[in-house]
Amino acid sequence: MDFGRKMPGSDARPDALRGRRKLKAVLFSEAGTAKDVLRMEEIDPIEPEPNEVRVKIAYSAVNPTDVKRRASGRELPNFSPIVSGNDGSGVIEAVGSNVDPSKVGKNAWIFGAQAFRPMGTAAEYCTLPAWMAPELPDEASLLDGACLGVPAVTAYYSIFSDGSVEGKTILVSGGGGRVGAYAVQMAKLGGANVIAMVGKPENETYAKELGADHVVNYKTDDVAAKVLEITGGRGVDRISEVAFGANVDLFPQIVVPNGVITAYSSDAVETPVLPFLPLMFKNVTMRPFTIYSLTEETKRDIFNAVNGMLKKGQLKHRVDQHHPFTLEGVIAAHEAIEADAAAGVCVIDVGG
Repeated sequence: MDFGRKMPGSDARPDALRGRRKLKAVLFSEAGTAKDVLRMEEIDPIEPEPNEVRVKIAYSAVNPTDVKRRASGRELPNFSPIVSGNDGSGVIEAVGSNVDPSKVGKNAWIFGAQAFRPMGTAAEYCTLPAWMAPELPDEASLLDGACLGVPAVTAYYSIFSDGSVEGKTILVSGGGGRVGAYAVQMAKLGGANVIAMVGKPENETYAKELGADHVVNYKTDDVAAKVLEITGGRGVDRISEVAFGANVDLFPQIVVPNGVITAYSSDAVETPVLPFLPLMFKNVTMRPFTIYSLTEETKRDIFNAVNGMLKKGQLKHRVDQHHPFTLEGVIAAHEAIEADAAAGVCVIDVGG
């Protein structure tokens, strides 16, 4: 299996690959349920090409993005098979040309390894572009690093894509979720007044522990009335939104004129109907986004900002479940995420 890269026959392999044992990986070649399509196989190791590194995986993270990619099979027309897993952490074992050799032996956190690529983190090793494996500060553990990736980068962009939030009021939808938990912390670190919107009583407590100034439960509270009460009738400057379609009618009621809504998901209502005129007359900016399409420069800037927070010990991480690096373990993690039975990241203990 070449995973998108032409691998020569055994006689023509580079010396670095001769005699090297195969590595275990959990992969899929068709869309479907975890138990039906995931399988564990042994594959050839991939030597890093220029500007790449190979990471010995300590922890592979399973988040909603991994479940969606496997269930939809949306990238299978381009790559097959695909090793699952966008995020994780590990130790840089080898580097290609143009990469500083001093990186070998450094801890790294991995961002989006399987996005538009066939080689994810649910394997003993992962070879990927060096910029996608930023060095993990000494102040953070490999387990911490596994939680970052897609959730932390999404959270950062959802809060800071329009600049400073100092003195602004920010509503974080899904404030107890993987992205929302980081968004609450980052908005607070940025000097904002933070309102977290949650749907579970336990997440009310959790969001407050993360630094939220106020918490609204959308299942038990009149959200618009509560937000306007909290803000003295003014409303919020920005919203970090995980359920755009479900909450779209709420926006004109609570967003200030010239406010901003950043949205990174709309699973419940994929084709929302906009209350156009109320939003237009308030001059509201709506920014649906995916971090995968951000420029490499923007992602690097976000990685640096996240690392700055890690160096100061400013971020809390939430691991909900540990699973062994077996086929059964990876399937169980996917099923827990899919059933919304995990409050935080499901971690696969690959070599941690």
